[in-house]
Amino acid sequence: MAGKRKQKKRRFKPGNLLILLLPVILIAGLLYFFNLKNNQKPIQTTPEEVVFTVPAGAGAKTVSQKLADEGIIRSGSAGYSFAKKNKLTDIKAGNFLLDKSWELEQIYTTLNDSTATIVDDVRVTIVEGDWAKHIAEKIAAVTNVSEEELLNLWNDQNYIRSLFDRYPFLSEEMFGTDVRICLEGYLAPNTYIFFQDTTAEEVTEKILDQTLVNYKEVENDIKKSDMTVHQIFTLASIVQYESGKVSEMANIAGVFANRLSIGMPLQSSVTVCYAIDVNKEDDWMACEVNSEFDSPYNTYKYPGLPPGPIQNPGIDALKAVLHPARHDYYYFMADVYGDGTVYYAETLEEHNANVAKYLK
Repeated sequence: MAGKRKQKKRRFKPGNLLILLLPVILIAGLLYFFNLKNNQKPIQTTPEEVVFTVPAGAGAKTVSQKLADEGIIRSGSAGYSFAKKNKLTDIKAGNFLLDKSWELEQIYTTLNDSTATIVDDVRVTIVEGDWAKHIAEKIAAVTNVSEEELLNLWNDQNYIRSLFDRYPFLSEEMFGTDVRICLEGYLAPNTYIFFQDTTAEEVTEKILDQTLVNYKEVENDIKKSDMTVHQIFTLASIVQYESGKVSEMANIAGVFANRLSIGMPLQSSVTVCYAIDVNKEDDWMACEVNSEFDSPYNTYKYPGLPPGPIQNPGIDALKAVLHPARHDYYYFMADVYGDGTVYYAETLEEHNANVAKYLK
Protein backbone atom coordinates (compact mmCIF):
# COMPACT_ATOMS: atom_id res chain seq x y z
CA MET A 1 0.00 0.00 0.00
CA ALA A 2 1.46 3.22 -1.13
CA GLY A 3 2.19 5.81 1.56
CA LYS A 4 0.14 8.98 1.73
CA ARG A 5 1.73 11.90 0.03
CA LYS A 6 2.47 14.73 2.38
CA GLN A 7 0.43 17.80 1.60
CA LYS A 8 2.48 20.91 1.23
CA LYS A 9 1.55 23.45 3.92
CA ARG A 10 0.44 26.68 2.32
CA ARG A 11 2.10 29.73 3.81
CA PHE A 12 0.05 32.92 4.25
CA LYS A 13 1.71 35.86 2.62
CA PRO A 14 1.54 39.31 4.30
CA GLY A 15 0.59 40.79 0.95
CA ASN A 16 -2.65 38.82 0.97
CA LEU A 17 -3.64 40.39 4.31
CA LEU A 18 -3.07 43.83 2.86
CA ILE A 19 -5.28 42.99 -0.12
CA LEU A 20 -8.03 41.83 2.23
CA LEU A 21 -7.77 44.88 4.48
CA LEU A 22 -7.49 47.47 1.71
CA PRO A 23 -11.27 47.71 0.99
CA VAL A 24 -11.96 48.00 4.72
CA ILE A 25 -9.38 50.76 5.05
CA LEU A 26 -10.81 52.58 2.03
CA ILE A 27 -14.38 52.35 3.32
CA ALA A 28 -13.33 53.53 6.78
CA GLY A 29 -11.43 56.42 5.23
CA LEU A 30 -14.38 57.44 3.09
CA LEU A 31 -16.75 57.26 6.07
CA TYR A 32 -14.37 59.39 8.11
CA PHE A 33 -14.06 61.91 5.27
CA PHE A 34 -17.81 62.23 4.70
CA ASN A 35 -18.49 62.40 8.43
CA LEU A 36 -15.87 65.14 8.78
CA LYS A 37 -17.33 67.09 5.86
CA ASN A 38 -20.86 66.69 7.26
CA ASN A 39 -19.79 67.90 10.70
CA GLN A 40 -18.29 71.00 9.11
CA LYS A 41 -21.64 72.03 7.59
CA PRO A 42 -23.79 74.71 9.29
CA ILE A 43 -26.07 73.39 12.00
CA GLN A 44 -29.05 74.78 10.07
CA THR A 45 -29.89 76.71 6.90
CA THR A 46 -32.27 79.16 8.54
CA PRO A 47 -30.51 82.26 9.94
CA GLU A 48 -30.67 82.44 13.74
CA GLU A 49 -28.46 84.86 15.61
CA VAL A 50 -27.17 83.85 19.03
CA VAL A 51 -24.82 85.46 21.51
CA PHE A 52 -21.93 83.17 22.36
CA THR A 53 -19.69 83.78 25.37
CA VAL A 54 -16.03 82.76 25.39
CA PRO A 55 -14.86 82.57 29.02
CA ALA A 56 -11.51 84.13 29.86
CA GLY A 57 -8.70 81.60 29.51
CA ALA A 58 -10.75 79.05 27.53
CA GLY A 59 -8.77 77.19 24.87
CA ALA A 60 -9.89 76.33 21.36
CA LYS A 61 -10.79 72.75 22.32
CA THR A 62 -12.99 73.88 25.22
CA VAL A 63 -14.61 76.60 23.12
CA SER A 64 -15.29 74.14 20.29
CA GLN A 65 -17.10 71.79 22.65
CA LYS A 66 -19.05 74.72 24.08
CA LEU A 67 -20.10 75.69 20.55
CA ALA A 68 -21.40 72.17 20.01
CA ASP A 69 -23.15 72.02 23.39
CA GLU A 70 -25.00 75.26 22.59
CA GLY A 71 -26.12 73.99 19.18
CA ILE A 72 -24.01 76.37 17.10
CA ILE A 73 -21.82 73.74 15.40
CA ARG A 74 -22.36 70.05 14.78
CA SER A 75 -19.31 68.58 16.49
CA GLY A 76 -16.82 69.93 18.99
CA SER A 77 -14.04 67.63 17.79
CA ALA A 78 -14.64 68.48 14.13
CA GLY A 79 -14.70 72.18 14.98
CA TYR A 80 -11.45 71.91 16.91
CA SER A 81 -9.78 70.00 14.06
CA PHE A 82 -10.92 72.66 11.61
CA ALA A 83 -9.61 75.46 13.83
CA LYS A 84 -6.21 73.77 14.21
CA LYS A 85 -5.88 73.01 10.51
CA ASN A 86 -6.76 76.58 9.54
CA LYS A 87 -4.73 78.26 12.31
CA LEU A 88 -7.85 79.74 13.95
CA THR A 89 -7.15 78.67 17.52
CA ASP A 90 -6.29 82.15 18.84
CA ILE A 91 -9.82 82.60 20.17
CA LYS A 92 -10.56 85.78 22.12
CA ALA A 93 -12.58 86.07 25.32
CA GLY A 94 -15.88 87.98 25.34
CA ASN A 95 -19.40 87.94 23.88
CA PHE A 96 -19.79 87.32 20.16
CA LEU A 97 -22.82 87.53 17.89
CA LEU A 98 -22.83 84.32 15.83
CA ASP A 99 -25.37 82.76 13.49
CA LYS A 100 -26.32 79.08 13.38
CA SER A 101 -26.41 79.21 9.58
CA TRP A 102 -22.73 80.20 9.31
CA GLU A 103 -19.95 77.96 7.98
CA LEU A 104 -17.19 76.95 10.43
CA GLU A 105 -14.76 79.37 8.82
CA GLN A 106 -16.99 82.37 9.52
CA ILE A 107 -17.64 81.25 13.09
CA TYR A 108 -13.98 80.68 13.99
CA THR A 109 -12.80 83.78 12.11
CA THR A 110 -15.23 85.83 14.17
CA LEU A 111 -14.07 84.24 17.42
CA ASN A 112 -10.46 85.07 16.52
CA ASP A 113 -11.31 88.75 15.99
CA SER A 114 -11.16 90.84 19.17
CA THR A 115 -12.99 93.70 17.41
CA ALA A 116 -16.01 91.42 16.90
CA THR A 117 -16.85 91.26 20.61
CA ILE A 118 -20.14 92.84 21.63
CA VAL A 119 -19.67 95.94 23.75
CA ASP A 120 -23.03 97.71 23.55
CA ASP A 121 -25.54 94.91 23.96
CA VAL A 122 -28.68 95.00 26.10
CA ARG A 123 -30.98 92.22 27.30
CA VAL A 124 -34.76 92.25 26.96
CA THR A 125 -36.92 89.46 28.35
CA ILE A 126 -40.29 88.80 26.75
CA VAL A 127 -42.34 86.65 29.09
CA GLU A 128 -45.22 84.39 28.17
CA GLY A 129 -48.33 86.52 27.98
CA ASP A 130 -46.73 89.90 27.27
CA TRP A 131 -48.76 92.18 25.05
CA ALA A 132 -47.08 93.67 21.99
CA LYS A 133 -47.33 97.15 23.51
CA HIS A 134 -45.52 95.95 26.66
CA ILE A 135 -42.79 94.35 24.55
CA ALA A 136 -42.35 97.57 22.60
CA GLU A 137 -42.04 99.48 25.89
CA LYS A 138 -39.33 97.13 27.14
CA ILE A 139 -37.29 97.39 23.96
CA ALA A 140 -37.69 101.17 23.68
CA ALA A 141 -36.45 101.58 27.26
CA VAL A 142 -32.99 100.17 26.44
CA THR A 143 -32.43 100.82 22.74
CA ASN A 144 -32.62 103.74 20.33
CA VAL A 145 -35.82 102.34 18.76
CA SER A 146 -39.05 103.97 19.94
CA GLU A 147 -42.20 102.18 21.06
CA GLU A 148 -44.18 103.95 18.34
CA GLU A 149 -41.71 102.86 15.65
CA LEU A 150 -41.99 99.23 16.70
CA LEU A 151 -45.78 99.19 16.91
CA ASN A 152 -46.07 100.88 13.53
CA LEU A 153 -43.75 98.29 11.99
CA TRP A 154 -45.69 95.46 13.61
CA ASN A 155 -48.76 96.76 11.79
CA ASP A 156 -47.01 97.42 8.47
CA GLN A 157 -48.63 94.91 6.12
CA ASN A 158 -46.14 95.47 3.30
CA TYR A 159 -43.21 94.85 5.61
CA ILE A 160 -44.81 91.74 7.09
CA ARG A 161 -45.63 90.40 3.62
CA SER A 162 -41.97 90.79 2.69
CA LEU A 163 -41.20 88.26 5.43
CA PHE A 164 -43.67 85.57 4.30
CA ASP A 165 -41.04 83.40 2.56
CA ARG A 166 -38.72 83.55 5.55
CA TYR A 167 -41.35 82.92 8.23
CA PRO A 168 -44.01 80.37 7.13
CA PHE A 169 -46.25 81.07 10.14
CA LEU A 170 -47.08 84.56 8.78
CA SER A 171 -50.14 84.79 6.53
CA GLU A 172 -52.75 87.10 5.04
CA GLU A 173 -55.11 86.02 7.81
CA MET A 174 -53.17 88.29 10.17
CA PHE A 175 -54.46 91.35 8.35
CA GLY A 176 -58.13 91.05 9.29
CA THR A 177 -60.07 94.32 9.50
CA ASP A 178 -60.46 94.16 13.26
CA VAL A 179 -56.93 92.99 14.16
CA ARG A 180 -55.37 95.49 16.55
CA ILE A 181 -51.68 94.63 16.02
CA CYS A 182 -50.77 92.27 13.19
CA LEU A 183 -47.77 90.70 14.91
CA GLU A 184 -49.51 90.34 18.27
CA GLY A 185 -49.16 86.69 19.21
CA TYR A 186 -46.13 86.08 17.01
CA LEU A 187 -43.48 87.69 19.24
CA ALA A 188 -42.01 84.64 20.94
CA PRO A 189 -41.14 84.83 24.64
CA ASN A 190 -37.41 84.59 25.31
CA THR A 191 -34.49 86.64 26.59
CA TYR A 192 -33.03 88.59 23.67
CA ILE A 193 -29.79 90.47 23.30
CA PHE A 194 -30.00 93.55 21.09
CA PHE A 195 -27.53 96.25 20.22
CA GLN A 196 -28.39 99.55 21.87
CA ASP A 197 -28.01 101.18 18.47
CA THR A 198 -30.27 99.06 16.28
CA THR A 199 -33.33 99.23 14.01
CA ALA A 200 -36.94 98.18 14.43
CA GLU A 201 -36.46 95.67 11.60
CA GLU A 202 -33.43 94.03 13.24
CA VAL A 203 -35.26 93.76 16.55
CA THR A 204 -38.38 92.34 14.95
CA GLU A 205 -36.61 89.74 12.86
CA LYS A 206 -34.51 88.52 15.77
CA ILE A 207 -37.74 87.89 17.71
CA LEU A 208 -39.38 86.23 14.70
CA ASP A 209 -36.34 83.96 14.39
CA GLN A 210 -37.25 82.54 17.81
CA THR A 211 -40.90 82.25 16.80
CA LEU A 212 -39.69 80.22 13.82
CA VAL A 213 -37.82 77.89 16.18
CA ASN A 214 -41.06 77.37 18.17
CA TYR A 215 -43.07 76.91 14.98
CA LYS A 216 -40.72 74.25 13.63
CA GLU A 217 -41.03 72.34 16.91
CA VAL A 218 -44.77 71.90 16.33
CA GLU A 219 -44.91 72.24 12.54
CA ASN A 220 -45.94 68.63 11.89
CA ASP A 221 -48.78 68.87 14.41
CA ILE A 222 -49.91 72.17 12.90
CA LYS A 223 -50.13 70.55 9.46
CA LYS A 224 -52.34 67.81 10.91
CA SER A 225 -54.64 70.30 12.63
CA ASP A 226 -58.03 71.39 11.32
CA MET A 227 -57.19 74.96 12.35
CA THR A 228 -55.12 77.50 10.45
CA VAL A 229 -51.82 78.72 11.89
CA HIS A 230 -53.46 82.05 12.78
CA GLN A 231 -56.28 80.29 14.60
CA ILE A 232 -53.80 78.12 16.50
CA PHE A 233 -51.76 81.13 17.64
CA THR A 234 -54.97 82.97 18.53
CA LEU A 235 -56.36 80.15 20.68
CA ALA A 236 -52.92 79.57 22.22
CA SER A 237 -52.84 83.21 23.32
CA ILE A 238 -56.17 82.76 25.12
CA VAL A 239 -55.01 79.53 26.77
CA GLN A 240 -51.78 81.28 27.81
CA TYR A 241 -53.71 84.18 29.36
CA GLU A 242 -56.17 81.90 31.16
CA SER A 243 -53.54 79.50 32.51
CA GLY A 244 -51.62 80.18 35.66
CA LYS A 245 -49.77 76.88 35.32
CA VAL A 246 -48.43 74.93 32.36
CA SER A 247 -49.99 71.81 33.87
CA GLU A 248 -53.49 73.28 33.35
CA MET A 249 -53.03 74.35 29.73
CA ALA A 250 -54.14 71.12 28.05
CA ASN A 251 -57.30 70.95 30.20
CA ILE A 252 -58.19 74.57 29.48
CA ALA A 253 -57.49 74.05 25.78
CA GLY A 254 -59.82 71.05 25.97
CA VAL A 255 -62.63 73.21 27.40
CA PHE A 256 -62.30 75.69 24.53
CA ALA A 257 -62.07 72.87 21.98
CA ASN A 258 -65.31 71.41 23.35
CA ARG A 259 -67.05 74.78 23.13
CA LEU A 260 -65.87 75.45 19.59
CA SER A 261 -67.00 72.00 18.48
CA ILE A 262 -70.64 72.75 19.39
CA GLY A 263 -70.66 76.44 18.43
CA MET A 264 -70.75 77.58 22.04
CA PRO A 265 -69.17 81.02 22.71
CA LEU A 266 -65.75 80.86 24.34
CA GLN A 267 -66.84 83.45 26.94
CA SER A 268 -63.26 84.07 28.02
CA SER A 269 -62.88 87.08 30.30
CA VAL A 270 -59.28 87.57 29.21
CA THR A 271 -60.48 88.44 25.71
CA VAL A 272 -62.47 91.24 27.34
CA CYS A 273 -59.28 92.44 29.06
CA TYR A 274 -57.69 92.81 25.65
CA ALA A 275 -60.84 94.33 24.15
CA ILE A 276 -60.98 97.14 26.71
CA ASP A 277 -57.17 97.39 26.80
CA VAL A 278 -56.93 96.67 30.52
CA ASN A 279 -53.33 96.14 31.56
CA LYS A 280 -52.51 92.72 32.96
CA GLU A 281 -51.54 94.26 36.27
CA ASP A 282 -55.04 95.68 36.77
CA ASP A 283 -57.76 94.07 38.88
CA TRP A 284 -59.08 91.00 37.01
CA MET A 285 -62.61 92.04 37.99
CA ALA A 286 -62.33 94.92 35.50
CA CYS A 287 -62.63 92.26 32.80
CA GLU A 288 -65.30 90.18 34.54
CA VAL A 289 -67.72 93.10 34.88
CA ASN A 290 -67.40 94.27 31.26
CA SER A 291 -68.72 91.25 29.39
CA GLU A 292 -71.07 93.50 27.38
CA PHE A 293 -68.22 95.66 26.06
CA ASP A 294 -68.72 95.86 22.30
CA SER A 295 -65.59 94.63 20.55
CA PRO A 296 -64.91 91.78 18.09
CA TYR A 297 -62.34 90.60 20.63
CA ASN A 298 -65.07 90.07 23.23
CA THR A 299 -65.87 86.35 23.08
CA TYR A 300 -68.95 86.83 25.24
CA LYS A 301 -70.63 88.88 22.51
CA TYR A 302 -69.10 87.26 19.43
CA PRO A 303 -68.89 83.48 18.84
CA GLY A 304 -65.76 81.70 17.71
CA LEU A 305 -62.25 83.01 17.99
CA PRO A 306 -61.39 86.73 18.20
CA PRO A 307 -59.78 88.40 15.14
CA GLY A 308 -56.28 87.55 16.32
CA PRO A 309 -54.11 86.68 19.31
CA ILE A 310 -54.64 88.68 22.49
CA GLN A 311 -51.06 88.29 23.76
CA ASN A 312 -47.88 86.41 22.92
CA PRO A 313 -47.99 82.71 23.87
CA GLY A 314 -45.11 80.40 24.62
CA ILE A 315 -44.40 76.99 23.16
CA ASP A 316 -46.33 75.20 25.94
CA ALA A 317 -49.57 76.98 25.05
CA LEU A 318 -49.11 76.11 21.38
CA LYS A 319 -48.60 72.46 22.27
CA ALA A 320 -51.69 72.50 24.52
CA VAL A 321 -53.88 73.79 21.70
CA LEU A 322 -52.50 71.16 19.33
CA HIS A 323 -52.95 68.41 21.94
CA PRO A 324 -55.92 69.44 24.10
CA ALA A 325 -57.02 67.14 26.90
CA ARG A 326 -59.98 64.93 26.02
CA HIS A 327 -62.75 65.40 28.57
CA ASP A 328 -66.39 66.50 28.88
CA TYR A 329 -65.81 69.84 30.58
CA TYR A 330 -67.32 73.03 29.18
CA TYR A 331 -66.58 75.35 32.11
CA PHE A 332 -63.66 76.19 34.35
CA MET A 333 -62.72 78.77 36.96
CA ALA A 334 -59.66 79.45 39.09
CA ASP A 335 -59.67 79.99 42.83
CA VAL A 336 -58.02 83.41 42.59
CA TYR A 337 -58.56 84.09 46.30
CA GLY A 338 -56.98 80.79 47.32
CA ASP A 339 -54.15 78.72 45.87
CA GLY A 340 -55.13 79.24 42.24
CA THR A 341 -56.52 75.75 41.77
CA VAL A 342 -58.59 75.43 38.57
CA TYR A 343 -61.99 73.76 38.94
CA TYR A 344 -63.72 72.23 35.93
CA ALA A 345 -67.39 71.49 35.34
CA GLU A 346 -69.50 69.71 32.76
CA THR A 347 -72.64 71.79 33.31
CA LEU A 348 -73.46 75.41 34.08
CA GLU A 349 -75.04 74.35 37.36
CA GLU A 350 -71.81 72.67 38.48
CA HIS A 351 -69.82 75.70 37.36
CA ASN A 352 -72.06 78.13 39.27
CA ALA A 353 -71.64 75.98 42.37
CA ASN A 354 -67.84 76.22 41.99
CA VAL A 355 -68.05 79.99 41.57
CA ALA A 356 -70.26 80.32 44.67
CA LYS A 357 -67.88 78.16 46.68
CA TYR A 358 -64.54 79.62 45.67
CA LEU A 359 -65.15 83.19 44.48
CA LYS A 360 -67.80 84.53 46.86
